[in-house]
Amino acid sequence: MKKFPKDTIVAGYRHSVGLHSDGTVYAVGDHKYGKLEVNDWSDIVAVAAGNAHTGNSHTIGLKADGTVVAVGWNKHVQCDVSNWREIVSIAAGWRRSVGLKSDGTVIAVGRNNDGQCNVNDWHSIVAISAGDWHTVGLKSDGTVTAVGNNRYSQSKVSKWHEIVAVGAGYLHTIGLKSDGTVVAVGLNKDGQCNVSNWHDIVAISAGSNHTIGLKEDDSVIAVGLSRHGQCNVSDWCDIIAISAGCTHTLGLKSDGTVIATGSNEFGQCNVSNWHSIQLN
Repeated sequence: MKKFPKDTIVAGYRHSVGLHSDGTVYAVGDHKYGKLEVNDWSDIVAVAAGNAHTGNSHTIGLKADGTVVAVGWNKHVQCDVSNWREIVSIAAGWRRSVGLKSDGTVIAVGRNNDGQCNVNDWHSIVAISAGDWHTVGLKSDGTVTAVGNNRYSQSKVSKWHEIVAVGAGYLHTIGLKSDGTVVAVGLNKDGQCNVSNWHDIVAISAGSNHTIGLKEDDSVIAVGLSRHGQCNVSDWCDIIAISAGCTHTLGLKSDGTVIATGSNEFGQCNVSNWHSIQLN
């Protein structure tokens, strides 16, 4: 399977974030609570944005030295990450932040009413994803663990195996298998879990109520709610990374530019002038 960049473009609740090749960060969209205040960030190697189905959000960045920065809504101390160290990957859910440490353990801060921050006993984790009310971790053996809200069985992933990537949406969870197929559990009201016929997939992303897949031929496929056109990706080509937000979708092209589809009510799709987005 080809290796594709990740954590370089992120579609959040009502904003979009992009990582420039020089380690600086772009951000457009809703600026409520200052979540676009990333202009002074530097040495960033990954970005994440809170993608709430309903509510406010925040933006976090992973620095090259393994520390983390955050801006935006902080009612539940989800931006209190200044003491984090040895972080290698980050994820942002609604009202919380999650960090994967170099030793395979996980740390989380923020709202924990559904147990979505109960990750202290996780180990051998290689990837993380944060949905609205649940958190998902991919283990080094290809199995998956999850904590938090399970109202629609979105955390029932214990039987999954041979998984190479995971994604958590509002009330659903997706997993990419090593053979290029995709599995999904959780709420399927809008068809966001209808991925059983997908194949040749190399990357996945879960939005609030839609699911995006990047194919081996650099095209994109989508299922789920498309009220705002967030699933209108059938004509996309030459894509090397994807991100699904609440009501919009981003695609990174091989030349380092970005395209977007879906709701642009807050300017979250105004990415046509972005360039030199980090490719590795």
